[in-house]
Amino acid sequence: MYTRDDEPTIYGLIPEAETKREKAPRHVSKFRDDAKGDYVKLKDDHKTMGQAKVPVRQPESFMKKHEKEPVLPDRRTFKYPDEERKRPPVPTTKEQPLMGLKTSKNFITNNAVQNITSVPRMPQKVYVDTRGGHKNLLEPSGLEPVYVHRKDYGETPKYLEKRKDEMKRAQEEYDAYIAEHFRRGAMRSLSGDERQAILQGLKTNWEEIHEQYQGLSVVTDTAPKKNRKERMEAEMKQLERDIETIERHNVIYIGN
Repeated sequence: MYTRDDEPTIYGLIPEAETKREKAPRHVSKFRDDAKGDYVKLKDDHKTMGQAKVPVRQPESFMKKHEKEPVLPDRRTFKYPDEERKRPPVPTTKEQPLMGLKTSKNFITNNAVQNITSVPRMPQKVYVDTRGGHKNLLEPSGLEPVYVHRKDYGETPKYLEKRKDEMKRAQEEYDAYIAEHFRRGAMRSLSGDERQAILQGLKTNWEEIHEQYQGLSVVTDTAPKKNRKERMEAEMKQLERDIETIERHNVIYIGN
C-alpha cells in the first residue's frame, strides 16, 4: 500500500483477503420442457440427414435417357399483339418496280374532289396511362362500355323465359290436381277465419310456454330441471315452425 507521495507504509505488509465475485444463478425458462417436446414432435423423419438406407430402383424401372432433364413447353411462334397493324416491310434492293407505266389521271383534281366529298374519319379512342404520354387503345382495354350497345341489351335472357314457362306449367298442373281432389271431396281449404283462429291459438300457446320458460331456474343442476327445460325449448321451436308455415301460405288444404 502506498501513500500520496508513493512511499511504502506498514499497512502494505498486511495480506488482503481475496474477494470472489458471486455469479447470479443461471436463468432457466419455465417453457424449456414444452419447447423441447414441441421440437421433437414437429421433427420429421429423414428431414435433414436423409434415409438411413437409400432405396434402389427395381430392374424394370431403370433410368432412361434424358429422364432428369427439364421438360420444356412446346415451342410457339411469338407474335406481337399489334401484328396486324404493322406496315409492310421495306422493299429489298433485288425487287424491281414496274417501269414504263403511264396514266392520264389528274391526281391533283382527283385528290381535291375526294377530300371534298369524303366523310371525316372519327379519331381513334385511346387512353394515356403514363405522364410521358404512352397511349393504348381504349376498346380492347375493357374501359369502354361495349355491352350496353348490343342489340339484345336490356332484354330478358332466354333461359329465364324458359324457366318462367316451366314454373307456370307446373303451377297449372298443381291447380288441376287440387281441383280434381276438390271435385272428389277428398280435400278442402281453410277459410280466412279458420286460418286466423289457428294462427292466434298457436301464438297464444307459444306465449304461455315462453312465460313458464322464463320462470325456470337459471342453474339446471338436476336431471328433471334439464329435461323440463329441453322439453319446453323443443315445444317452442315446433310452435315457431308451425306459425311460420301458416303465415307463409295463404291457402291451406286439409284432407278429409
